[in-house]
Amino acid sequence: MKFDIIGNRLWFFVISGLLVLISIIALASVGLKAGIEFSSGSILGVNFEEHVEYAEFRQEITNLGYGNAIIQRTGQGEFLIRTQELTGEEKTYIETSLADRFGKLSETQFYSVSPMVASETARNAAIAVAVAMIGILLYVTFAFRHMPNPFRYGTCAIIALLHDALVALGVFSILGAILDWQINLMFIIGVLAVIGYSINNTIVIFDRIRENTRLGVSPDFEVVVNNSLVETLGRSLNTSITTLITLLALLLFVGATIQNFVVVLLIGIVAGTFDSICVAPSLLVVWNKRG
Repeated sequence: MKFDIIGNRLWFFVISGLLVLISIIALASVGLKAGIEFSSGSILGVNFEEHVEYAEFRQEITNLGYGNAIIQRTGQGEFLIRTQELTGEEKTYIETSLADRFGKLSETQFYSVSPMVASETARNAAIAVAVAMIGILLYVTFAFRHMPNPFRYGTCAIIALLHDALVALGVFSILGAILDWQINLMFIIGVLAVIGYSINNTIVIFDRIRENTRLGVSPDFEVVVNNSLVETLGRSLNTSITTLITLLALLLFVGATIQNFVVVLLIGIVAGTFDSICVAPSLLVVWNKRG
């Protein structure tokens, strides 16, 4: 007995709509906390020989006049301090003061981004995402040019990708509010990777739809799409599950260095698998039925 995935498309649209609504509310109410790559500032990483409590460290930074600093502690005991752009003298003052309070420390990293560079980085990131979307739309339309209404395939794929990106942004917004996470270049790389991964799943399904249409599996397009989904379901799920296992291993054993990249991929792959199976093909069927 075959699954009637397309027959249950209304439920999938409802789930998709709820995810989009939650994401929009989160982005509107909480927003995304921009890292220094997009908002300028400095990040100073320090590690102490002796154990230091987070609350005591936070209080000392406040006492030094940096009460608005964002502080994160990594799994390796390193403290990351994000402040406004620091001069060399200000950095030295912070390190000296922390060493006097908590004992010998080592600087693990330090870098600053000026407002001009931050603005340019944000603009280039937006352009990269837009170019990727337009390129995918044109490619998918061209790839299915021998099918009736090839533009619909590209449009449905892009709608699914926008859904993936929006859900990833929404979830990351919530995580940012709870865990004080910020978006950085690794986050943008993760979004672009999600786009590439999701479109791959969608194209595999669309390609099977094209093949079954040529074979004349059924005169009913809805039956053709549903059969194509069932035939590719195992491949889609297996690929996603194995990728998720790899990403979980990276998150657990590599840690904060690529945290944003891995988390965005985890969210995006789950959303992308759902979209490529349940949303994009269903949109194609609905559009086809309406002529």
